[in-house]
Amino acid sequence: MTTLLAASCGRVVESPSAPARRTPASPCDERGDTFAGDVKLARCLTEWFWEQRFQQAGETYRPITRFVAYHGEDGPDCGDQKSVPDNAFYCPYGHFVAFDATWLQEMYDRMGDGSVYVVIPHELGHAVQAQLGTRFRYNAERELQADCYAGATLSGLIRAGMIKEESGDESELLTNLEAAGDPTDAWWAPDAHGTPEERQTSFAQGFNEGPSAC
Repeated sequence: MTTLLAASCGRVVESPSAPARRTPASPCDERGDTFAGDVKLARCLTEWFWEQRFQQAGETYRPITRFVAYHGEDGPDCGDQKSVPDNAFYCPYGHFVAFDATWLQEMYDRMGDGSVYVVIPHELGHAVQAQLGTRFRYNAERELQADCYAGATLSGLIRAGMIKEESGDESELLTNLEAAGDPTDAWWAPDAHGTPEERQTSFAQGFNEGPSAC
């Protein structure tokens, strides 16, 4: 991971942590000891991070209204769009995040708890985009900025002492981004998210340079 990030975005100051541990200064009661705990902690810490960022800019962050775990076909609708299995999404109609818990836990078990610390900050990155009123010509631009925000979030939480790195965290994070990348570089497609390399590069840019670089 270090080689790829250094080549694409410059030197990595510290590596982000997937398996988070609560510190005395943590604003969250949750502990990252289990899948359920990591999911709750990732949501809590990510929203805390953005609350601080908005406050520094003289603005007020609006927390999501719901954080919905579903299984397969029983997810909530988003406007007139049905939820689908094996997915996580931010819905601007209701300002909430939902995720297929079965799918996310399978990734967590297979690829490590880095899955949670990529997926949840990414989806909350879309909530930030909505609050900022950011406009995009292509969906891939929206998704890659959310990856950048996810990297910036993890870096910011490390610097704030909210999470700590453990051996293997770097490879877990990039493995998850690689698995989520598009198989082709058809960036103009309406559902494009970016190739594995593009997603890794965007994440690294946010990690190394912070939210303003996104």
